Amino acid sequence: MTISHAAKQMGEWCDAMTGVEGSSGYVVLLLFTLIGYIWINDGFQINGRSSKQAEEEEEEIPEPPRNFTTKQLRHFDGKVDEKTEEQKPVYLSVAGTVFDVSNGRDFYGPGGPYELFAGRECGAALATMSFDESLLDDLAACENLSVGEKSDLDNWLEKFEHYRCYPIKGRLVPDAKLPSPDRIISMEELAKYNGNNEEKPEGEHAGYATYPIYVGALDKVFDMSFGGVPMYGKDGPYNRFAGKDASRALALMSFDPKDAENPDISDLEEKKVKVLKDWVNTFEVKKGYPVVGKLDKKL
Repeated sequence: MTISHAAKQMGEWCDAMTGVEGSSGYVVLLLFTLIGYIWINDGFQINGRSSKQAEEEEEEIPEPPRNFTTKQLRHFDGKVDEKTEEQKPVYLSVAGTVFDVSNGRDFYGPGGPYELFAGRECGAALATMSFDESLLDDLAACENLSVGEKSDLDNWLEKFEHYRCYPIKGRLVPDAKLPSPDRIISMEELAKYNGNNEEKPEGEHAGYATYPIYVGALDKVFDMSFGGVPMYGKDGPYNRFAGKDASRALALMSFDPKDAENPDISDLEEKKVKVLKDWVNTFEVKKGYPVVGKLDKKL
């Protein structure tokens, strides 16, 4: 059967069904209109999402686990961010495990019955079914629970992870466990924390979500594992600075390996030094990366 013959038969069928001569032209026009609509709107809808959106969501790679300071965690309280004017995610920590409970915003977000727990360590409070604020942000209190309370705590952890399926974002590191910002860190010690250790932290770093990632800037050493893993961790774009005094490279905004290996800034003009100081301010104030020591050098 030729295409022209098939088209003629289709036209006769359409005319017979509609009772209107030449109706096949309208049918073809409608068909092309429908195809155009689907193409413009990114494909067919799947559960309220376009096929393109569904594909993008399936391909989305979750962020690697990170460490949180108590202050960093407090940011994720679900309130409106004054800078972006958008709602912040809702995170909370249960016995040190940080969950993203944004899907339970009605419970843990502003105005919810458990909003007190948003952005806080609340393991002991949940285990004892208490809203006593003195139990919040006290990770050590989880170790002092009774046998029955520890069982309840385990049930909460299981509920969050396996029943509610709240994503785990990382681990809370209490301030008492952070290294002193005044300790002196040698270049040899600095080089150990280059972001390439993907094993489970142990020893003095047991309880961390990931091993520390150190970057030196001016005379300070920052731990980038507290939110900067995608950038400074293994295969990250700034991993070349991890485990190094990156002062010169940051001041020059340079990816040249020679600058990453040479921390000397004595020959730089004041304008470049100011760029470096801006980086330090970003690390310490905006990002909240903890200062875990000092470099033994004169500025």
